[in-house]
Amino acid sequence: MGMIPKNLPIVQIRQTYAQLGIDADLGTQSIRQPRATYEMRYERPKQSIEQPRGELTIDQSKAWDALARGGTLEILQRIYSQSKDIVLETIGKIVREGDRLAAIHLGGNAIAENAKDIRFNFGVYQFAGPASYDNVDVNYVARKPIIEVQDGQVHVNTHPNPVEYEYIRGKLDIYMRQYNKVEFTPPPTVEQWI
Repeated sequence: MGMIPKNLPIVQIRQTYAQLGIDADLGTQSIRQPRATYEMRYERPKQSIEQPRGELTIDQSKAWDALARGGTLEILQRIYSQSKDIVLETIGKIVREGDRLAAIHLGGNAIAENAKDIRFNFGVYQFAGPASYDNVDVNYVARKPIIEVQDGQVHVNTHPNPVEYEYIRGKLDIYMRQYNKVEFTPPPTVEQWI
């Protein structure tokens, strides 16, 4: 192999590589979960109470009858029922008076005694009814209360709220920081290396 001449011209080649520039920012995201909506409405129970009045009856007709202040029909009925006994008693009295006058010959003052009996011994009608501690009848009828109850209610309304998701895209810029190139440097002119 031969020797390379000493003054051989040299071509210089210089290469520069391309450089890419990348400017990137990460994206951001936010997730928010609102609480579920919860609504509660309460209706109070209702109650109504109605108390009908009781019924009180007082019958004091027997008391008025015992005071001879009863009804006219009752008094006339009582007089009618006693009339037979009073007539029989009066007939007996007349018979006694006649017997007394018939015995005037036995002595005594039969006319004066008969006059005394006429003056103070009349037939007595009982107009009044029987007197008793139980002549007034009291009767009370109680009425039960009417109670109506309407139950209360609880109304619940609930529903979940959707997730709120937000994503902001990051930045990605790709650019050429340096282009690739090849530089050739020629040797000096021929005259210089001949």
